[in-house]
Amino acid sequence: QAHFVEFGGGLVQPGGSLRLSCAASGFTLDLYAIGWFRQDPGKEREGVSCISNNDGDIYYSDSVKGRFAISIDNAKNTVYLQMNSLKPEDTGHYYCSAAVLRSAETMCSIKSRELDDVWGQGTQVTVSS
Repeated sequence: QAHFVEFGGGLVQPGGSLRLSCAASGFTLDLYAIGWFRQDPGKEREGVSCISNNDGDIYYSDSVKGRFAISIDNAKNTVYLQMNSLKPEDTGHYYCSAAVLRSAETMCSIKSRELDDVWGQGTQVTVSS
């Protein structure tokens, strides 16, 4: 069964850093776009950062641009999100999700997870003093 497993979340103080990992199992990331999404209770998901494994194109939301970095290690079949200079408003439940043949921008713009091909259960990030 194809799935993702995320880890690396936790509680950090403002200004701190975390690195989230999203390990794919049961499939390879070839031809996929992969995104990190933040889902707040009762709200639409936000496409925080997405990357296309088709051409390497990357998208960042305005709120995280310059602070976060997304990357893929294809040998490990894993996607990472390096989160620096964390702010309280970054708090949320983060999960990774993938869909075949999308651009990075399209991946991050789609609000419905059910339109994706595979996703993980997520990991909690809390930024607080």
